[in-house]
Amino acid sequence: MTTVETDTKSGSSKAPVFNQDPHAVREPKVNNLEVAIGHEVRAFRKKLGITVSDLASATGISLGMLSKIENGNISPSLTTLQALSRALGVPLTAFFRRFEETRNAVFVKAGEGVELERRGTRAGHQYNLLGHIGNNTSGVTVEPYLITLTTDSDVFPTFQHDGMEFLYMLDGEVVYRHADSRYHMRPGDSFFFDADAPHGPEELVSLPARYLSIICYPQRGTIE
Repeated sequence: MTTVETDTKSGSSKAPVFNQDPHAVREPKVNNLEVAIGHEVRAFRKKLGITVSDLASATGISLGMLSKIENGNISPSLTTLQALSRALGVPLTAFFRRFEETRNAVFVKAGEGVELERRGTRAGHQYNLLGHIGNNTSGVTVEPYLITLTTDSDVFPTFQHDGMEFLYMLDGEVVYRHADSRYHMRPGDSFFFDADAPHGPEELVSLPARYLSIICYPQRGTIE
């Protein structure tokens, strides 16, 4: 998440402020469900500043049972979890957030990307998919491509789809259009844009041209 500040005197935009700290260390996940639930129950109880006795009175669960739950020695029933959820003022799903979940990753060696014909691909546009993770915890689908343009490639400045797209020029030169603007891209240049506007290579200046294209969009969305 970012915010952009505007200088009211000059009307110019300041550098974006990034609210997410990529260096923050998260608490480790727990691969035992009972221990994970117990940790969360204790943490929420202490956050409210109440004792085990207070929680027992609020839920009707015995002190002994609560102690076993917080220590991860017992698997609480759904009814018990619902009672704890109401008493602690948190959603039922909050008790499972530390439980170990699979985090997928894809490693692709040089030259081993999957060559494919993406929907809307023009003649001569070679797409190599560099990785894909379908279901993930971010809620965002990311498609990283290595795109190669040659003398057989068509110009096509009217691609249009949901999401955001990032380009990084590796070799060659192209004039890339986005909406009503044109950008002369050379090796080392990058371009980040809203992909809902018409876009694409309008002029192939120096071939072969290669660039990375990283497209991201909500998992519920589709690329047209």
